[in-house]
Amino acid sequence: MLRLQIPKNRMNYLIDGLQAHYDAAQVENGWDLFHKGKISGVELYGVEIHALVRESRAYDVIIDLEDFKKSECSCPDEGWCAHIPATVFALYVPYGRPELLLQHLKKELLVKAKQQQARTGGPRGDKKQDQVVAPAENKPPSSWHRYFDQQFYGFSVTHQSSIEAFYQTAQETLGKLAEQWPDPLLQLYRLHVVLFIMRKTEQFFLDSKSSYLSHYHESGCKAVAKLCLDQSLELLPELPIEQLLKQYNGYVKETAAMLSEHMLQSKDTPLDWLTVYRQFWWRAAEQKTWIQEELKHLRTEAEKSNVTPRKKDILLLAMAHFAVIRGDDQAAMLQLQELKVREPRDFFLYLYRFERMGEWERMLSLLRWLTPAMQRAGQDDFGVYCGYWTEAMQHQSSDEEWVAVMETLLPRTYYYYTAYLLQTSRFKHWVDLQISNRISPANLYAAELKAVEAHDPALLLPLYTQAVERCIVEKNRTSYATAVKLLKKLNGFYKQIGAPQRWDEYMAGLSAKYSRLRAFQEELKKGKWLP
Repeated sequence: MLRLQIPKNRMNYLIDGLQAHYDAAQVENGWDLFHKGKISGVELYGVEIHALVRESRAYDVIIDLEDFKKSECSCPDEGWCAHIPATVFALYVPYGRPELLLQHLKKELLVKAKQQQARTGGPRGDKKQDQVVAPAENKPPSSWHRYFDQQFYGFSVTHQSSIEAFYQTAQETLGKLAEQWPDPLLQLYRLHVVLFIMRKTEQFFLDSKSSYLSHYHESGCKAVAKLCLDQSLELLPELPIEQLLKQYNGYVKETAAMLSEHMLQSKDTPLDWLTVYRQFWWRAAEQKTWIQEELKHLRTEAEKSNVTPRKKDILLLAMAHFAVIRGDDQAAMLQLQELKVREPRDFFLYLYRFERMGEWERMLSLLRWLTPAMQRAGQDDFGVYCGYWTEAMQHQSSDEEWVAVMETLLPRTYYYYTAYLLQTSRFKHWVDLQISNRISPANLYAAELKAVEAHDPALLLPLYTQAVERCIVEKNRTSYATAVKLLKKLNGFYKQIGAPQRWDEYMAGLSAKYSRLRAFQEELKKGKWLP
């Protein structure tokens, strides 16, 4: 950590400088950079502090300890940037907890802003105060995000709908700012609006975890996370990447860096940065040099000694993605054998793409690889998995493999398997499945039973016979009455197949077998099955 300690009076001077030239949103952006460990190389040269701040690229910060207004940064931002307060937070470490300084600054700056508005009826017009300018075509994405942050600074979540309301408001107010931009840049801007919403939603989620309303906030965050994922997966495949690379190469590279940064933070939230990251790189698949640089960065992160299991899995998934991009699925699967947890949803992006592109063999290969992980998958993920299998089988000469998979994954595949057997007119297999799972006809849909009956009533005899026996052995009046109702249906099947003698023999045997169950015998007489 930082070793440099400047005099206390100089530290207070820098704090006063922040209060004089910054607003609360800019100070908080600086805190975020410091908190993420972006500050390095802090040195004292005469009356100047020099530091390096690494964001999408490295920027040199110089803070003048005698004249704060002379402080400067090599970043392209106009006016006062977030890199200077980030460095001030780093300098404050020897004096206490920087987060307390952040709270103090935010409080003072908010009071100051209210007083200023009360006096003037609007924000101050100080030249270097730099009220963050609205997004412009000639400004990079980082400046767009600073404006987004300022517009929604102080937005708080008070009830479940607030998060959804934030999503709608952000889309409406920020989206219209770039309506007149050329189409390639407009599409990139829309993506960044989504990325901003993802950032803020993640912040809301983490900030509300300790709240007694956390359950409601979590529900809202999950809903917005799903909206953001769906929207990004609509935007990214249509992103005019070739035009953007020609005209706004730096903007695209900054987008890649932003996605990488948020993905690697590996926060435990509903926001799926990994999927958005992978979809982006699929669009940038021709940027071989960029990919090599990104892989090098990922490997460096993976080699660190303090990598958590969750982050290690994210790194593995990210690195394997580049193997999938070049079509080497086997290499990707080999690499992914090291995963601590194999989450099916992490691979639905590929199944969706393979289906859309008609790459059925690649799709089947991945489905086979996922099969061992499906027994513990969530119900929603399991349903998606089965849906892709069903689709893939329509493009194969035989469905034997899918049937084998469904049998392997029973009882979880019961509903998919039973529907598939009826769909493919495998009525005997359907009946055998119900018998093996001890399913009563009373718990089956009438339409399903009618379909089997129309094909061959004899197939239903063992199903109803089993159900009658199970009712009888429960040994109570209600179950006996149910057994008699089932016998009435069973009698109808024997009539349909023209086997009255078999029915008589069955009833005689049943009555004799349970002759000591007086209540059952009485129910048989009530049903007129005994003389």
